[in-house]
Amino acid sequence: MLFNSYPFLFAYLPIALFGFFAIASFSHRLAALWLAAASLFFYGWWNPGFVLLLVASVCFNFLAGYGIGHQRSRQAPDSRRKALLALAVAANLLLLGYFKYTNFFIATTNQLAGTHWSLADIVLPLGISFFTFTQIAFLADVHRGIARDYNLIHYLLFVTYFPHLIAGPVLHHKQMMPQFDHPATYSLNVRNLNVGLTVFAIGLFKKVILADQFALYANPVFDGVAGGMQPGMVEAWVGAVGYTLQLYFDFSGYSDMAIGLSMMFNVRLPLNFDSPYKATSIIDFWRRWHMTLSIFLRDYLYIPLGGNRHGSLRRYGNMLVTMLLGGLWHGANWTFVLWGGLHGVFLIINHAWRALRRRLRLPRVPGGTMIAGAITFVAVVLAWVVFRASTFDAAVRLAGAMFTPPAGSLPASFEGLLPSLVAHQPALLWGFTSRSSVLMATLAWYAAGLLVVWGLPNAQQWLSLERRARSAEVAGACAASWQPTRTTAVLVGSAFAIAVLAFKQNSPFLYFQF
Repeated sequence: MLFNSYPFLFAYLPIALFGFFAIASFSHRLAALWLAAASLFFYGWWNPGFVLLLVASVCFNFLAGYGIGHQRSRQAPDSRRKALLALAVAANLLLLGYFKYTNFFIATTNQLAGTHWSLADIVLPLGISFFTFTQIAFLADVHRGIARDYNLIHYLLFVTYFPHLIAGPVLHHKQMMPQFDHPATYSLNVRNLNVGLTVFAIGLFKKVILADQFALYANPVFDGVAGGMQPGMVEAWVGAVGYTLQLYFDFSGYSDMAIGLSMMFNVRLPLNFDSPYKATSIIDFWRRWHMTLSIFLRDYLYIPLGGNRHGSLRRYGNMLVTMLLGGLWHGANWTFVLWGGLHGVFLIINHAWRALRRRLRLPRVPGGTMIAGAITFVAVVLAWVVFRASTFDAAVRLAGAMFTPPAGSLPASFEGLLPSLVAHQPALLWGFTSRSSVLMATLAWYAAGLLVVWGLPNAQQWLSLERRARSAEVAGACAASWQPTRTTAVLVGSAFAIAVLAFKQNSPFLYFQF
């Protein structure tokens, strides 16, 4: 079930919300069970068969966590707890590997060894990467003694909680479980409901009006290149920047919607985005983009590998391995691995440059922040080309075209993309079909998109939620400075209405595929 669908907005959400607070009026335990059952229904809407897989995963990890915690409370040898943890984590990774990477390894083996093994008929369960990582983090926290709550209903709700289940954020046990124990969670809070609806509406507008619009520019370019088209410079930049904006508005829109939905239930999810395209370095970018994944990779992969404790060379190696595996987590394609590797190299260069500047005591350059921001943005766009491209060859041809000057005028170099854009005139909201007018329409949309990501505050800043979440801290309650007004109500209501009226038949979120 999609957040941007009529069944969700006008049937599922009201029933889940009303049922939760109605049941909570006489039993908090049953209210938590209701919300867990509603979350399982939400997950099963797409494919009911995978509900059993999700429940089995939850039960296995709960028992494994209980076993590790029991060994810890008995002060059993550390080796025994480590063995249990290793077995449980391996089981999770095997499950993820089977569904997500079986065909990837078969295809890679066929290509390298010249074999002709048939691909398996496997359907990837939605959200498996997210609920697997969430539970691996739980097991690690139990082993460290951080997680000690073994309430099965709360754990089931923690893993299956529908706002985050399909596309994150990646949650930690210590962020969520105390909230399910708090009595205030089970009482309707009008202020949280207002803030939640506002954040949800902002996210819905991002997804339906902005992300889906930029998909109309990006998809024809990437699909054309995948089919053998050689793009011109303008077409290449239209596709690359279009996907850069599409992915941002799609994923940050989902995260806003998840935070907003959760606030309606008085549960606060961690922030996942902090205006990442305003970053002035790749280091800064990864502190702002998909923040919960960055924290997970740091805490459960980079630091266990040794972090920065064994010298610069080892540190850079750990960084590269972490990013390569982070890229592979995103999808079963070598382009994702290359994307992770590129960001690993970018991070190494960034850290090395900072160390060199400190050593040489280089002064700041006038306008240096703006220059650094521009370089960072171009690097991110180039990496997104690899991320989105279906093959290495397509990525190389598209990236190369971005820096190959056009042979003719700009409108003429736009010729190859023109038919696809004209075909989507209703979505473009322009009544012209000439090359120049469609190019102008494209530039106007791109200027608007870049103005939003560079010039406007994000939803959390605008609503005075916790402004800069740099760690796993959950979003704070709405500050007293923010008050719902008629103007706010009109703006938010208009954005919501425009988004609802623009619903498409089927417009899933990009991260559903990961």
